[in-house]
Amino acid sequence: MTQIGITGRNTSISVLPAQYWTVPGVSIQPLMNKHVDEVLAFLSQRPMHTVFLAGLVRDNGVESPLNRGTFYACRNERNELEGVALIGHATLLETRTDRALEAFAQKAQACRNTFMIVGEEERIAEFWAYYAVDGRQMRLACKELLFAKNAPGESRDEFLDARLATLGDLELTMPVHAAMAEAESGVNPLETDHQAFRKRCARRIEQGRTWVLIKDNTLVFKADIQSDTPEVIYLEGVWVDPQLRGQGVGLACLNQLEQRLLKRTSSICLLVNEHNQEAQTFYDRAGYKVQSYYDTVFL
Repeated sequence: MTQIGITGRNTSISVLPAQYWTVPGVSIQPLMNKHVDEVLAFLSQRPMHTVFLAGLVRDNGVESPLNRGTFYACRNERNELEGVALIGHATLLETRTDRALEAFAQKAQACRNTFMIVGEEERIAEFWAYYAVDGRQMRLACKELLFAKNAPGESRDEFLDARLATLGDLELTMPVHAAMAEAESGVNPLETDHQAFRKRCARRIEQGRTWVLIKDNTLVFKADIQSDTPEVIYLEGVWVDPQLRGQGVGLACLNQLEQRLLKRTSSICLLVNEHNQEAQTFYDRAGYKVQSYYDTVFL
C-alpha cells in the first residue's frame, strides 16, 4: 500500500459469545486447489474489489503457505458460493450475502494470528460487529481511498530508465518497504519478522514485481505489484525519494510503469490513506480517480 498515516480507533461490543452463534442455511469449508477455477470465476464478478484475493489465488493456488492463511468457501444449501475469504495474517473477504459475512466472522474468531483485516468500509463495519462479540479491540485502524486508472497518460521522456529490480537491489528496496509498512501499521517487519520479510521481498523481485529507478546507488523511485490479474493490477509501496518529490520524477516513473502494465490489464489500482493529502494530490495529477472507500483494521 502507499505510505500512509494512522488513525487509532477502539471498538468493543458486548453481545452473545461466538460459541452460541448459528448461521442458518450456509456452511464454511476450506477450499482446495481443485476449486481454483470456481473461485476465480466468483471473484471475477467484481475484479476491482477482489484483486487482492484473485492475485493470491493466481500466484499460489488456494492451498499454499505463501498465502499466510487458509482460503474458505461459504456455500448455501445448493452448494453455490455465497462468499470466499482468506483468513490468516491478512483477512480478506468477498461476500454476496450478509449471512456469508456473519459466517466468515465467526470462523475468523478462531484464528489467533490475524494481523490485519482489509475490505470495503461498509462490509468491514458489519464484519467487525460480528467478529468483536467477545470484546476484542482494534489496535489501529485507518480509512483509505481506492484509486484506479484504466488508460496511461501521455508518455513522458524525462526518466525512462526505471526498470525491474534485481536481487542486487534488495538492500536498497527492503528498508524502504519496511519503513512504509511501519508507517502504515506501527510495526516494522525488519524488527519482528526479519528473515521472512526478506524472503518475501526477494520473492517479489524474482517474480518481476518490483520496479525501481536507481541513480548513483541511491533509490529514487520504487513501486511493487502486489496483485496481478488480467482485469486489474494492484500497486503498493509506491515511493519517491523525499528530496526529489514535486519535481516530476515520480509522475514520470509511474507513467512509464503504466505504459507497460496497461498493455496487459484493464486497470491499475491502489489504496491511499484518507489523511495523506500529498499522495492523493500525486495520484490525482497522475489521472487516478477515487472508486470507493476501504477500511484496514490492525489487531
